[in-house]
Amino acid sequence: MLSRVADSLFWMSRYAERAENIARILDVNLQLMLDLPALPPEAMKALWEPVLRSTGDGEDFYAHHKVANSETVIEFLTLNPKNPNSIINCLTTARENARHVREQISFEMWEEINRTYLAMKNQTLKKILRQGPYEFFIEVKNASHLFQGITDGTMTHGEDWDFIQVGKYLERADMTTRILDANDEIFIKQPAQSQTGGTLQWSAILRSCSSHDAYRKFYVAQVEPDKVVEFLILNEFFPRSIRFCTQALNEALRRISGCDEENFTNKAEKLAGRLVAEMNYSALEDIKTIGMHRYMDEIQVKLNEIGEAIYHTYLFTPPIHLPEPEPEPEPEPAYSPMTQTQSLGPDLNLTQTQVIPTPSR
Repeated sequence: MLSRVADSLFWMSRYAERAENIARILDVNLQLMLDLPALPPEAMKALWEPVLRSTGDGEDFYAHHKVANSETVIEFLTLNPKNPNSIINCLTTARENARHVREQISFEMWEEINRTYLAMKNQTLKKILRQGPYEFFIEVKNASHLFQGITDGTMTHGEDWDFIQVGKYLERADMTTRILDANDEIFIKQPAQSQTGGTLQWSAILRSCSSHDAYRKFYVAQVEPDKVVEFLILNEFFPRSIRFCTQALNEALRRISGCDEENFTNKAEKLAGRLVAEMNYSALEDIKTIGMHRYMDEIQVKLNEIGEAIYHTYLFTPPIHLPEPEPEPEPEPAYSPMTQTQSLGPDLNLTQTQVIPTPSR
């Protein structure tokens, strides 16, 4: 497969997944605000800042806005053309990458991603607020789920499909780490189950990862901080836990190269296999000992290293350096016949040029 094709498939998948994640986080935060009493501006800011930290856009946001509230954050993360991580920019980039590889993806995949882009292109903040942000975010999430289902159902599961899986699970694992890291303060405080605010916040974290129902079915218990952390990081069956995503990422990389689990053929497989082994042998006590913030930072660094290794292994085509041409030998000077000037007479101011032939060799 050409590097440019793999690159487009990889980033198409990542940006489609990113748009869904951002839509889900915004939707959950709006729902959380409805469950909480009226908040003063400082409390409103404290509620929205974890969302900005989750997407990594806090610095860029405050470069354009002075106050973090519902309207400014939604506008910046949804429709702002200057934010590369806004939903509209994510969908635009995903569609552009899909357009580059239309011959590799199915017609149904292109039709769905193009339909979603056209539906979102003409949206404005006024339209979203008038119709209801909930409906807008639901449309984005459903479009992403439909696109993933169409991909699995209409595309051959070969190298091209594996690069889509690599992009999806790398982005998904990274977002889960960011969500947990952004809410590190809640984990440190360990709110009691009787504190409604704490329980609501942990439930919001679960819904931000589409894991609330899965958590309740797995534990059949109330929402508890320790169990939430364990479920989102170490559960091997939930498709958005960090452990599940790293395992799926590792498997996709090895299908691409044809390498078995016991070996590796490139740095990306080496780093992914090492991270999977660490996740398999980690426990909640290890996370508590290290600290949530530090543990999530370490995971994010390792995911970034895997992404960089994937880029250099499969997506980057190094420039071809042709050898310097040898300097051409200087041409021999052209032969010029020797000349002799002969006077025609003392009184004539004239001369005659006579060619003296070169003797034969």
